[in-house]
Amino acid sequence: MGSAKENANRSRARSRLVQALYQYAVAGQTAQEIERQFIAEGLGEIDVAYFRDLIYAIIERAQEIDRLLELLLDRPLVQLDPVERSILRLGAYELMERYEIPRSVIIDEAVELARRFGAEQSHRYVNGVLDKFAGQIELRASERAMRGRS
Repeated sequence: MGSAKENANRSRARSRLVQALYQYAVAGQTAQEIERQFIAEGLGEIDVAYFRDLIYAIIERAQEIDRLLELLLDRPLVQLDPVERSILRLGAYELMERYEIPRSVIIDEAVELARRFGAEQSHRYVNGVLDKFAGQIELRASERAMRGRS
């Protein structure tokens, strides 16, 4: 685990990532366009490397992430509010690829982002979807491990 300052910078990076992913969802901007705009505006005191890594990776893998999320949703992903969609994409990517971050931290951060940016009850929806998503990721990992042993 990082220091309190590193964790705070990572949390602020997630906040900026939700804003960036919102722009992607609404305006369809590329990762490069979004990065240039955010750098020009000033990112503030955030984990810049984390922001850059994730904005490119999430946009590049958006279709894959969306397909996996849609398996767990009660409606098509495009019907979700763009803010919720952005938070779910961020949380799902972190659960899939950032093994060094505890599942509970990823989900808690996503819930806080939903409280901050989303509709009144969106934090509950985000929590439920990401909890199910994390369970699916863990199930797939254990199935792969079992196949590797046989």
